[in-house]
Amino acid sequence: MPALALPQVRHRRIDVDGIGVFYREAGPADAPALLLLHGFPSSSRQFARLIDALGGDYHLVAPDYPGFGHSDAPSADAFAYTFDALADLTEKFLVALGLDRFTLYAFDFGGPVGFRIATRHPEWIEGLVVQNANAYLDGLSDAARELTALKPGVPGAEDAIRGILAPDVTRGQYEGGTADPELVAPDGWTADQHFLDLPGRADIQIALGLDYHTNVALYPDWQEWLRTHRPPALVVWGRNDLFFPEPGAHAYLRDLPDAELHVLDTGHFALEDKLPQIAPLIAAFLDARR
Repeated sequence: MPALALPQVRHRRIDVDGIGVFYREAGPADAPALLLLHGFPSSSRQFARLIDALGGDYHLVAPDYPGFGHSDAPSADAFAYTFDALADLTEKFLVALGLDRFTLYAFDFGGPVGFRIATRHPEWIEGLVVQNANAYLDGLSDAARELTALKPGVPGAEDAIRGILAPDVTRGQYEGGTADPELVAPDGWTADQHFLDLPGRADIQIALGLDYHTNVALYPDWQEWLRTHRPPALVVWGRNDLFFPEPGAHAYLRDLPDAELHVLDTGHFALEDKLPQIAPLIAAFLDARR
């Protein structure tokens, strides 16, 4: 029986501006690097199976943002929960690790965080893996447009965001749009809900929800960066995403006509049930970066 090639995954913390940032790391340091940026309301945990699949051959790094997962969650008085601030701290995290050449895996919130970093440091980006991370108006559903219109001072805005922090919504993000919900382990959404329900975490998500409109305002800048720098790109998309529907995937081809596009019959958290299809695509893409 052949030996199983499973990676050793290290679970680490590093101090960045006084904030403890938790991250998972696996793989040879001299292998092609893949920075895994998670979405809402998750953490680096969402990449655990992908790290097991690829961490033996590639250098994978997956941090938790402040206020998410196992990273510190300072109060709003100590840390401004905006997407600019998440990008600032993630950028400093990368500098602290000396990670300045990598393929960016952007998923959901990982798009706004990652594209901010990419526009600041185009020389860092060796390639893009985009999975249900929207950068185009085409990719906003009606529900997403309503949420992105919420801003500080808008009547009922905080209550509307608080409403999407409920367990049924968290579960729906994982199972919604999947052809076979039995392929979606309950561990993901129950872990996310655990962290959402910790003291102070709802206020963090409300602050970020009220700041999401700043991402939509930056779409033209991100599109210009894509057109100008033309990074090699793999776009993998769950077509049944309730927030970021399929047109958002095809929109990338306007600015990256050479991108490799795969639209899968699943929902938002595509790795949950489509890992066997997605992992080989990423491996082949990273091999081309060697």
